[in-house]
Amino acid sequence: MTTTVITHIAGLVTNDPALGEGPLGLIEDAALVLDGETVAWAGPASRAPDADHRVDAGGRAVLPGFVDSHSHLVFAGDRTAEFNARMSGQPYKAGGIRTTVAATRAASDAELSANVARHLREALRQGTTTFETKSGYGLTVEDEARALRIAAEHTDEVTYLGAHIVAPEHADDPAAYVDLVTGPMLDACAPHARWIDVFCEKGAFDGDQARAILTAGKAKGLLPRIHANQLSYGPGVQLAVELDAASADHCTHLTDADVDALASGNTVATLLPGAEFSTRAPWPDARRLLDAGVTVALSTDCNPGSSFTSSVPFCVALAVRDMGMTPDEAVWSATAGGAAALRRTDVGRLAPGARADLTVLDAPSHVHLAYRPGVPLVTEVWRRGVRVV
Repeated sequence: MTTTVITHIAGLVTNDPALGEGPLGLIEDAALVLDGETVAWAGPASRAPDADHRVDAGGRAVLPGFVDSHSHLVFAGDRTAEFNARMSGQPYKAGGIRTTVAATRAASDAELSANVARHLREALRQGTTTFETKSGYGLTVEDEARALRIAAEHTDEVTYLGAHIVAPEHADDPAAYVDLVTGPMLDACAPHARWIDVFCEKGAFDGDQARAILTAGKAKGLLPRIHANQLSYGPGVQLAVELDAASADHCTHLTDADVDALASGNTVATLLPGAEFSTRAPWPDARRLLDAGVTVALSTDCNPGSSFTSSVPFCVALAVRDMGMTPDEAVWSATAGGAAALRRTDVGRLAPGARADLTVLDAPSHVHLAYRPGVPLVTEVWRRGVRVV
């Protein structure tokens, strides 16, 4: 195995408090040693061990590759007209998903796979090295299964979201669609997915339907996560905690009981500021969650309708500016927090034994992600010990 030492790092975010200062485990004037695909050592540059190769970071900041734990990339079509109308005063509603469903059903496998690959290259250039993506734009047994097969060509973190909305064919009989999602569709999709998700919201699925869907998925070996409390107050967050879901995503409208539930369980609150930016909705109150002791993740929610961004740095800047997070908290949530939302310990940190996924900024500190919003600061990306950007 070949070793590489990266030296002259101005600020190294390890996310291991045992290695450096604060929750970020920040080490100044640092070095990092990679042994093949994993991190072998992290510490002050003055104590760095020898390695087969030496790379000079040039006084730049290094942090773990971003972990984007919520995206919807298996889709076709365009919803520019909907976005334009929304920015002109029309409210966001869940029903716009049907536009993408029609386009996705009509697309070929090759077209869908190429679209996923294009958006993942875009995300990689912005520092994302681990990502989750979902089905949810097919809503038939065949189309949901093929979406998951396509997603699995690109990532191990694949989520079955047949319960995105009620399929148009079942608009008059939602119960029959729930039976389909928990029956034949689940049977066809479970072999291709790790996770099961449901959009628990007015206009999509209520609490009882969501419980039935997630429970059926758990019985098939899929791990639950849930779109919860995005557009209104509802049962989604407390259902997530009840079912030990890895993540409750959006968390925009929360009662005190919702916050208490998240603080008492293992469910991560995944905040998706791109959705609020793109729908002019109220911002999630990250400060309230963090002060209560809730684990928070930041993700892009990249999708063609309500958050068409693949940029985690953009979401970090939004979280700091509009959601009450400090720069340190936002960076932690976009790396270690995302890993927690996927129940991963091998990514989201740069400590011995972790996967050697790292992002190098053309800046001396991770704080520049919020300090210089919109600037393409990511200058290098390493995945599994190999420089890929």
